[in-house]
Amino acid sequence: MSVIGRYERDEMTPSIDVAKNISNHLNTTVGYLLGETDKADLFKDPVMLQLLSELDKMENTEKSHILQVLDGFIKSVKLKNIATL
Repeated sequence: MSVIGRYERDEMTPSIDVAKNISNHLNTTVGYLLGETDKADLFKDPVMLQLLSELDKMENTEKSHILQVLDGFIKSVKLKNIATL
């Protein structure tokens, strides 16, 4: 019996390292493999990863302020796109 077959039948769960390795070979993310997102390439952009890494190093108050501003920008773009339809 192959190990992959056991994963597929939910008889065995891969370790985090194995899941990372599988996602790398499939050119996707662990989140995609786990069904957390339907976008296979989410968080594969090195610029986005660098920005998220910088954000993660900040104090919670700073993170909160930046996320609020980002949320405002995203909402503004969405409203602009709806208005042009």
